[in-house]
Amino acid sequence: MKTAKNKVESFVERMQGIRELSNKILKSPYRDGIFPEHCDIVIIGGGAMGSSIAYWLKQRAPNAITVTVIEKDPSVNQNILSWGQYAEASTCLSVGGLRQQFSLEENIKMSLFGAEFLRNINQHLSVEGHDPPDVQFTPCGYLFLASEKGAQQLEENAKLQKKLGAKNELLTPVKLKQKFPWINTDGIALGCHGLENEGWFDPWSLLYAFKRKALSLGVEYIDGEAIGFEFKKMPDLLMDGMEPGSYEGVDKVLVRTESGEIRSVKFGIVIIAAGPYSAKVARMARIGTGDGMLSIPLPVEPRKRYVFCINCKNGPGLNTPLTIDPSGTYFRREGLAGNYICGRSPLPEEEPSVDNLDVDHDFFDKNIWPVLASRVPAFEAVKVKNAWGGYYEYNTYDENGIVGPHPYYINMYIATGFSGHGIQHAPAVGRGVMEMILDGGFETIDLTRMSFDRLIMDRPLIEENIV
Repeated sequence: MKTAKNKVESFVERMQGIRELSNKILKSPYRDGIFPEHCDIVIIGGGAMGSSIAYWLKQRAPNAITVTVIEKDPSVNQNILSWGQYAEASTCLSVGGLRQQFSLEENIKMSLFGAEFLRNINQHLSVEGHDPPDVQFTPCGYLFLASEKGAQQLEENAKLQKKLGAKNELLTPVKLKQKFPWINTDGIALGCHGLENEGWFDPWSLLYAFKRKALSLGVEYIDGEAIGFEFKKMPDLLMDGMEPGSYEGVDKVLVRTESGEIRSVKFGIVIIAAGPYSAKVARMARIGTGDGMLSIPLPVEPRKRYVFCINCKNGPGLNTPLTIDPSGTYFRREGLAGNYICGRSPLPEEEPSVDNLDVDHDFFDKNIWPVLASRVPAFEAVKVKNAWGGYYEYNTYDENGIVGPHPYYINMYIATGFSGHGIQHAPAVGRGVMEMILDGGFETIDLTRMSFDRLIMDRPLIEENIV
């Protein structure tokens, strides 16, 4: 089993491999040895979402467009054996779940595509001369448990999932006990078990594969932090609710590089995919601080979540799915030797500070372990072996992703706010953003309802199965 430190060290090795590949391809930190001062498309955020978008754009139009990704300092910090910002990236600290058990059609379809993408990952992300990508997918499924109160919703969700092509089974308490004898079904009215294309994978490996492929296709990565935009008056552009001649657009982003130098990148299109820090980037573009359509903020903020690694000698076996109790407490197997990882989102009044990624071990003792021990009696005797914290890119409006163009800026797109399920939807969202930019609209999965416009019209898109 990889502990949190082992995972960081492993990721450092992979990122060093990416830098070696980058140097081999570019012969310097930047293509042709020149800082990319202009590009067709700039993406702010180099996690799985940003790197997926970069990959899809360049694989579709390898010679027609230039793409630059800005990511906060991914250089090795020898003191903490981490890869700079990636040590706090939502991608890398994710549990790496993949499921079709959602209540919204868009999320189900994106997960179905995500499973297809991972099955055929070699066709998408292999790089000549390098080992094929291995995301270590474990197809053990998800098991959602519902009380009497939630049984009807679970059943409705299962019907929609099946209609869209997912494979699952509804299990009564008796059938649950027969299939999973380790479970205590007290208080459970129904369970839904995913039979295909569900389980978990290594998010570090997926990010590595996306970034490596993007680099090989010619994407530029800038090691730096976006700190502001430059605005340009566009007097010929007319917009409802604005005085003629008053429109100001964005065409440059200011970047603080590793050396502390401030440089600018001129772009045709900008995509905000900065995970939990997307709202901070949006505010730099006056989103949430301006007038009219600019008065509506991007409602995404970091929320800290804990993951605990426990050991139980006589716990559930190899076929154990990622199990989610009605309380929201979850667990899954982590390798062999009786290791599991578990967690639970805090109640609103329990939200921890996001000033750092320190772990509150009392949260496990008070809020997680009692539920685990009740639901799985074998977990009465467990030992916490390790723990880490990570940030959700939490959408405070409706806990769902925001994908598509900003209604004010004619050259800005957004892909953020997935509140815990962004890593599994990164392949589909990347493809969708590519379609919007290059085709003028969604061609595969229609994500129109996930646009920023729903904030203006106050039409929340509620996903019932948030974990």
